[in-house]
Amino acid sequence: MVKARPRPAVNGVASADRVLTVLSAFAIGDTALSLVELVNRTGLIKSTIMRLMVSLEDHGYITRMADGRYQLASEVMRLNAVYQEALDLERHVMPRLQLLAEQTGETASFYVRHGAYRMCQFRVNSAHRLRLNMQPGDMRPMDEAAGAQALRVPVQTGTALEQPYFSKGATDPHASSIALPVYGAQRELMGALVISGPASRLTEEVAQGHWTLLFDTARDLMRSLGFKPVDDKAAGGESNAAD
Repeated sequence: MVKARPRPAVNGVASADRVLTVLSAFAIGDTALSLVELVNRTGLIKSTIMRLMVSLEDHGYITRMADGRYQLASEVMRLNAVYQEALDLERHVMPRLQLLAEQTGETASFYVRHGAYRMCQFRVNSAHRLRLNMQPGDMRPMDEAAGAQALRVPVQTGTALEQPYFSKGATDPHASSIALPVYGAQRELMGALVISGPASRLTEEVAQGHWTLLFDTARDLMRSLGFKPVDDKAAGGESNAAD
């Protein structure tokens, strides 16, 4: 359940605050929101929301559906595309995923966190006929899968890891994966590098054989994103396993 946000203060920027509050009410998994849902999530009154929605619809940020509900419109997607182009994360990530997929024979992915979910942002599928097939944009819960664990790790802990996270059957009973967090220039969590495959093939023993490659790839990616580690620990020890 999404909690209501505090009502924006009435001041010189109250109008902008209210517009942003309304847009921020939309969460991952929402296809559309009713007026009542927007009231509950924003703390604003109906008349204020309706007035804001008219302006947002005029500027292409909101679409009012036939049943009266509201959904995000194309201008939001355009801004997301502008953001992604400016960040150019794909240019840094995709060559590393290609390397991981080629070297391990398994599917390599880059996940980012969106609240209670993790999203597959970039992916290179395994060449094997038996593989885990997902597409960029697919969502998974923040469960105990290796990728989800990596997306919960603060930089102080993540940069001190001596082995990747390993999970088996956490999301899919027939899948296993190993993952490491990736941090950017401001030491912020950018996402997680994940190698995944059928549990019958990507056993924990096999996964251990990929540790060094995954560590080297994660460090190389972080360096390309401007991250400057305090120290650079070598891989070793036993896995952070989750069944």
